[in-house]
Amino acid sequence: MRLCFRGVLLASGLLALAQPASAQVLQGLPLFEQHCSSCHAAPAADSRAPDRQALSQRTPESILDAITTGSMAANAAAMTPAQKRVLAETLTSRPLGAAAAGGAASMKNLCTSKPFSAPIGSPAWSGWGVDASNGRFQSAPAAGLTAAQVPRLTLKWAFAFPNGTSAFGQPAVAGGRVFVGSDNGFVYSIDAASGCVYWSFQAPASVRTAISVGPIGSRYAIYFGDLKGNVHALDAETAAVIWTKHADEHPLARITGAPTLADGRLYVPVASLEEASGSNPNYECCTFRGSLVAYDAMTGAQIWKAYAIADPPKPTKKNSLGIQLWGPAGAAIWSAPTVDVNRGAVYVATGDGYTHPAADTTDAVMAFDLKTGQRLWTHQVTPNDAYLVSCGQNVANRENCPEVSGPDFDFGNSPILRTLPDGRGVIVIGQKSGIVTAMDPDKKGALLWQKRVGRGSALGGLEWGSAADDQIGYFPNSDAQFGAAQAGGLFALKLATGDELWQVRPPGADCAPGNRNCTAARSAAISVIPGVVFSGTTDGVMHAYSTADGKAIWEYNTARDFTTINGVPGKGGSINGPGPVVAGGMLYTNSGYSYLGTGGAGNVLLAFGVE
Repeated sequence: MRLCFRGVLLASGLLALAQPASAQVLQGLPLFEQHCSSCHAAPAADSRAPDRQALSQRTPESILDAITTGSMAANAAAMTPAQKRVLAETLTSRPLGAAAAGGAASMKNLCTSKPFSAPIGSPAWSGWGVDASNGRFQSAPAAGLTAAQVPRLTLKWAFAFPNGTSAFGQPAVAGGRVFVGSDNGFVYSIDAASGCVYWSFQAPASVRTAISVGPIGSRYAIYFGDLKGNVHALDAETAAVIWTKHADEHPLARITGAPTLADGRLYVPVASLEEASGSNPNYECCTFRGSLVAYDAMTGAQIWKAYAIADPPKPTKKNSLGIQLWGPAGAAIWSAPTVDVNRGAVYVATGDGYTHPAADTTDAVMAFDLKTGQRLWTHQVTPNDAYLVSCGQNVANRENCPEVSGPDFDFGNSPILRTLPDGRGVIVIGQKSGIVTAMDPDKKGALLWQKRVGRGSALGGLEWGSAADDQIGYFPNSDAQFGAAQAGGLFALKLATGDELWQVRPPGADCAPGNRNCTAARSAAISVIPGVVFSGTTDGVMHAYSTADGKAIWEYNTARDFTTINGVPGKGGSINGPGPVVAGGMLYTNSGYSYLGTGGAGNVLLAFGVE
């Protein structure tokens, strides 16, 4: 049996582990395609070669052993040790050593068992944005933290994810516990005050979604997705599996946006890695369509599934290697859905297209009927954005590339739903283009206003998450590759008009040209409580600003080593992806988001309280 991993198989793990090796995976994809393009993607009926799904269920250790000293060592002889490690971790979406050391049972800070207290009426942060409107605004009673107290925040405990290299799972807080996923595939239940750990659960792949918490009969459940496209419901007290579903059969499907829980239903967004693999001439580009799946929260029964691109892909042409090409494709949904019970709608934001011409639902905000999944309206913000990774002008073979390449202006933000003081509704959202857009939910998403706050690029612009109270929206800007002087803006805009109230930038770091790890870009989601905006930057600093005028009132540098409560070596790095969570007088943040070879790697969850 030869070691063969066609593009669709290899790319199933590509980027799935946000770690420094990801850049090497991108660089090594043509090598893997050259040597391994005929066996495991679609094995013949009489073949003993495992398919992609079967390989993904193995441990990275077993794959590494097979290609290093086992039966497939001769086939992998041309690979370096680093490439072999990347391959093993990529295929399984788990780091080496995760299974052996990642569980709570091996940690020194196990909690004394006590029942999970019902979170009703207690401080909580559930899902991506506190509630289904995704405003990332925590009320004063739930925050338990005032603007006057913020300057006295101090580190209370640090928890390290074993073998982790990218801290990218946003925590949830409920019933006095913190629930958080990790790149090692484990989800942990941690005591919110002390940091002791109650239990762990190992998912089949890394867990980067925020976690939603809600009642399920007489008990409570937590809900999350993983990077193999699975959706999980666990008992919040015991971690017992209630149900698990596979949201999409496409081999490159993944879930990055948090499932949104509302009125007994769980709304799950589906994204994909096909954008990274589609340019390879050995890959049948492209067949993925972003989708939104509604489940019964109690049973896991699928109620409906709606695709962001209505028409399924069809064969278009063959490239010079004889590989069949397809289209239309794309419109991944990277962020959490926003539920509007009053209007009976659920809103999602879509990414770019993978094929030309890009569908008119790419780079758009879409509304679907809550009950049926029927499409209600679409507001496309950037048309004709067909984009694949590695389709630059210097690529030797561009046959799989879009005929006209777009700017890669995906939406990574969730739509924010707000009611203005005069009773009007507004949907506001930031885009990688550097533009904030406001829409009217009562007029099928009609444009209300737009405001540019950054130059925008494939790296942002506005990346992962903005925030809003009832009158003001707060928008973090990345613009990382334009240098320290331009990166890292934070803007306060009136929700009613888009007028700017203030803006701030972090002090320009002394960075070498092109060193994005040094630049204090604001790619991470932000959060707001009455009087304070919390915003982390890619140089590892968590900042707090006054909502009145943008003046800095507190900061903490997380890019360092930590002595952790669970005895695992801990290191902070870049703050990116998820945002800070505030509940019960505590501030929680991950540190160490590393992606595509950029950003400082790390593995810690940090908890701050008032001294």
